[in-house]
Amino acid sequence: MRSTRTRSRIRTLGAAAGTAAATAALLLAPAATASAAPAAAPAPAAAPATSTTWAPGGNAAILGIDYGTWKRDVAAVIAEARPYVEQRLAHSPSGERPAIVLDIDNSSLETDFHWFWTLPTPAIAEVRDLTRYAHEHGAAIFFVTARPGIIGSLTDWNLRQVGYPVSGLYVRDLPDLFEEVSAYKTEQRAEIESRGYTIIANIGNKQSDLAGGHAERTFKLPDYGGKLS
Repeated sequence: MRSTRTRSRIRTLGAAAGTAAATAALLLAPAATASAAPAAAPAPAAAPATSTTWAPGGNAAILGIDYGTWKRDVAAVIAEARPYVEQRLAHSPSGERPAIVLDIDNSSLETDFHWFWTLPTPAIAEVRDLTRYAHEHGAAIFFVTARPGIIGSLTDWNLRQVGYPVSGLYVRDLPDLFEEVSAYKTEQRAEIESRGYTIIANIGNKQSDLAGGHAERTFKLPDYGGKLS
């Protein structure tokens, strides 16, 4: 029963992306109207989603977490993860199905460094580049998030829009909301393994993303004592 219900949470296809994109457009419409106020000079072009020099705001700014410091701390972790992933995939046994599992908020997307109406939420460039390399070299890329299923389609759309390869997305159904996050995420990794994958790396910014095993290596990104979601 658990396995059947779990599989229902997997968003592996982009079929819902059109709906999500339409939703995003509606959400963005008010912001576009607000920015239409006359100005003395043309407004500067928006910075690309992959910018590493600034972030427009969000919870992190309110909490006083410096964006540049966070980016450097993230880069240091990925600098350790990258050579491991490269070597591990280079020596992957014949017939093995390697996979990488990632948390989303502040592990794959710069969630807390942008206001909630920013869509798509930008990718963490170093993490995205690692997943692209891994995917190109035979690894499946799974996202296991505590986000509720009601925004599953929008989340899938966001990940794909900013360049992530998505082999599967696990979100929480209503019963899962009453379960410990660490237990829920452990169950999803076990589910991935039951499908024949070997999880070579698990990346997240909280211990609840990484606890419980079912991964050869874990890599923890900064959350500054739980300040980042």
